[in-house]
Amino acid sequence: MENKNLNSNNKPNNKVNMPKFNLNWMYLIITLMLIALWWGGDSKSGTSKSVSYSEFQEYVRKGYVQKVLGYEDKTVEAYIKPESVSSVFGKDSVRVGKSAFVTCNSPSNDSLNSFLEEEKGKGNAVSYDYPQSSNIFSIILLNSLPLIIIVALWIFFMRRMSGGAGAGGGGVFNVGKSRAQLFEKGGAIKVTFKDVAGLAEAKQEVEEIVEFLKEPQKYTDLGGKIPKGALLVGPPGTGKTLLAKAVAGEANVPFFSLAGSDFVEMFVGVGASRVRDLFKQAKEKAPCIVFIDEIDAVGRARGKNPAMGGNDERENTLNQLLTEMDGFGSNSGVIILAATNRVDVLDKALLRAGRFDRQIHVDLPDLNERKEVFGVHLRPIKIDSSVDVDLLARQTPGFSGADIANVCNEAALIAARHGKKFVSKQDFLDAVDRIIGGLEKKTKITTEAERRSIALHEAGHATISWLLEYANPLIKVTIVPRGRALGAAWYLPEERQITTKEQMLDEMCATLGGRAAEDLFLGHISTGAMNDLEKVTKQAYGMIAYLGMSEKLPNLCYYNNDEYSFNKPYSEKTAELIDEEAKQIINEQYERAKQILSEHKEGHKELTQLLIDKEVIFAEDVERIFGKRPWASRSEEIMAIKENKAAENAKEANEEKKEDDNESKIQDESKKENQNEVDN
Repeated sequence: MENKNLNSNNKPNNKVNMPKFNLNWMYLIITLMLIALWWGGDSKSGTSKSVSYSEFQEYVRKGYVQKVLGYEDKTVEAYIKPESVSSVFGKDSVRVGKSAFVTCNSPSNDSLNSFLEEEKGKGNAVSYDYPQSSNIFSIILLNSLPLIIIVALWIFFMRRMSGGAGAGGGGVFNVGKSRAQLFEKGGAIKVTFKDVAGLAEAKQEVEEIVEFLKEPQKYTDLGGKIPKGALLVGPPGTGKTLLAKAVAGEANVPFFSLAGSDFVEMFVGVGASRVRDLFKQAKEKAPCIVFIDEIDAVGRARGKNPAMGGNDERENTLNQLLTEMDGFGSNSGVIILAATNRVDVLDKALLRAGRFDRQIHVDLPDLNERKEVFGVHLRPIKIDSSVDVDLLARQTPGFSGADIANVCNEAALIAARHGKKFVSKQDFLDAVDRIIGGLEKKTKITTEAERRSIALHEAGHATISWLLEYANPLIKVTIVPRGRALGAAWYLPEERQITTKEQMLDEMCATLGGRAAEDLFLGHISTGAMNDLEKVTKQAYGMIAYLGMSEKLPNLCYYNNDEYSFNKPYSEKTAELIDEEAKQIINEQYERAKQILSEHKEGHKELTQLLIDKEVIFAEDVERIFGKRPWASRSEEIMAIKENKAAENAKEANEEKKEDDNESKIQDESKKENQNEVDN
């Protein structure tokens, strides 16, 4: 049977193996051309020319020569006077040069000397000398030096334009080539799905994409089509790029990786050329995966940038990307993965079905997911028995996977700084405090009046947060300066999916507790509440303008997603109403905070004094003064419900996995039986 070399499209491969183009050949060709132009011109066009001895004698008799050099090999160099250059060379002295000379061969140095002495007696005095040897090499070097400098500068600038890497992959002629890194099966990336903790739903969808490429027939037999693209969307540090690395580690297909900024270049048309080259390489390697990190660098909505015209290079690149993803050409077997944390600025044409068929949301981890993430990052760290992963997960609400990795690394550094052999629970707590509040500044000098003012302020926060139902539970309070703050309070916020107006008002009241305590018990206010006032002001305007939680402007949202819009989506009269409502909400909660502190001033006073004495107090100290929080049981009940729900979900997932394994075993057995029947 005749064997034919077929490509992925079952077509004969008629390509001829041509030698690869090397930019060094181009350098050599241009250099030879310059040398030929330099030396291959008219022989009379240089600064010298060869003449006969009789012509030389005639020039001396006519007074054209000012200096003569005679060499041992009977070579004579006669330097022409500047005013006589045109008579000898037929050109002006500017084009020929200042040191024009003619060369000839004399019968001997004695006859040359006799001739010059004879002409000297006739009044044609010429200076002459007899050096040991002709300095031809230095003349050639002097004439070639400009050419050498030009060639060297040209090569230097070409290498700089190509990225400084020489003629390997970069050159100015390869500027339109894709810069994607290719990772084959079993390559340098060792990250797998086992290294991705939490993100169960996102990981499931990404695993499905890998399965599409491993077993496409499983899905296409039912009439389905493999999705063309998936967009990973989520806040920074949540693991989008890590998921892509896991795909590269797990996939049995080639994996192209590049960033959105790799398409952008100073040359016009380079971005579109790189997109074409990327998809050309991907089609040759199909089936494969292409990962574009930070795609918002090239995928921003078109026509929104007022500073650029219709010939925007980024828009041209985006147009080419849209065409390659879903144009007339076929991209079968090429799946595009992309990641961004700015999905709101992406072009709508990029997000439609047929290009990015699905959006995979990678959100901040919840309590149980944070436990899993801590489990991954604690593997290489030597910890002792005091470390409580559940406590660490509870004390890091809102932390991303990158933040948790930073906590573990910071705890190890703190333990090493104190000469410990194992990382303890306190090291992790100090690491959390360090990341949230900054480094402690125990050497900062504060007066007694300042310490009392800070203690009153922080005790005001602690008192109101303890007594209000929806305020975040307190963990600890300190008056030790940390970072830019003179004091700080740590809370354990409840993780909610939605937040009510009453919950937001309680949080606002607790935030204003510090300023209210200063006003109520000191009789004056200070600059220490700036951060609190900034927080409640933004919260109040958000409640009114975005969430519709206002009495005068109910059920209205003025949120505008237009990035380049410079107009307010409401009138000036409405802006005045928003200002009045924000002032009213903040003033109401401020008066409410003062009232609560007035009712519990003895407990606040005791808490303030305890804070001055100990500098750091915990929830147990506040509980001893004010008693147990009446709403603590409800929070614990909600937490228990969440943990039970997570356990049930994990149990269901394990059961589904077992069922899938059993089904796959049954299918394998049936396939073997069918194969045996065919063989028989």
